[in-house]
Amino acid sequence: MIPGTIFQISKKEHPDLSKNKIKLKIIKDRLENMQEIGNWKDKWLLHPFPNMSEPEKAICYLTDYGDYDEDHQAWLYNKASMHGIDNFFMQVRRRLSLLERAISSASSSGRRWYGYSAYNPKNIVKLLDIFRVYYNYCIAGKDKKTPAMRLGLAKGIVSPEDIIYFSPN
Repeated sequence: MIPGTIFQISKKEHPDLSKNKIKLKIIKDRLENMQEIGNWKDKWLLHPFPNMSEPEKAICYLTDYGDYDEDHQAWLYNKASMHGIDNFFMQVRRRLSLLERAISSASSSGRRWYGYSAYNPKNIVKLLDIFRVYYNYCIAGKDKKTPAMRLGLAKGIVSPEDIIYFSPN
């Protein structure tokens, strides 16, 4: 069934509910019919509202301790997204020349050339560690917060100099 159709049917059945309450109800209904996938019988929720960047969105909650009520759990499933990690990977590809995508030319007949490739994979690991810290503490998003600020790990944007010259003493 088309996701928009699911929403429209629920809206007609429950005209008194807000848009968010209808979404919550649909996800709660899906929680009851989760599919077991894989050798470990993990339960996966097929998200009822996929989008262009996540067309076959499915979520598996691996650490269910039973401490969330059904409403809270449904909203956690609704918020699950790969957007953050996709954005991080895009920034890695754009900002780190060692990890840019391969270049092909008309005369290469399908071959790829990695012009800036690192000769030692250990260098890439070190570079990714540095970039991860920079990304999480120094780059603010549209909301003027860094990922570390959103998680409560930093009170403000950290300058690269403060990281480089940090001294615990």
